[in-house]
Amino acid sequence: MPSERFAHLREAGFAVAAGDLGENITTAGLDLELMPLGTLIELGPTAIIELTGLRTPCVLIDRFRAGLKRHVLSSAETGPPFKCGVLGVVRAGGAVAAGDTARVRLPSTSFETLPAL
Repeated sequence: MPSERFAHLREAGFAVAAGDLGENITTAGLDLELMPLGTLIELGPTAIIELTGLRTPCVLIDRFRAGLKRHVLSSAETGPPFKCGVLGVVRAGGAVAAGDTARVRLPSTSFETLPAL
């Protein structure tokens, strides 16, 4: 989840800190929700996470803080429908610590050549 989201939520009157919404990792300066599926995020010296989708807020988010869900839904007609982070799978494990640099590798956009019919 982007750490910038917490500042936005604080401005809206919600006392929410890193880890409160169930996220495992927070980042700074990355537009995670705008990155394509398959993007690899390298964390620490060896860990690699592959982005697999957007996190979808459920009813439990309003049980945590009443009214919070509407602040993580996007009203924009373009862009991601949710603003509560992304899901990913671990492709390579390793130690990750606060302050580690996150390096982004976007998926390739190569096309497969198909045989002529």
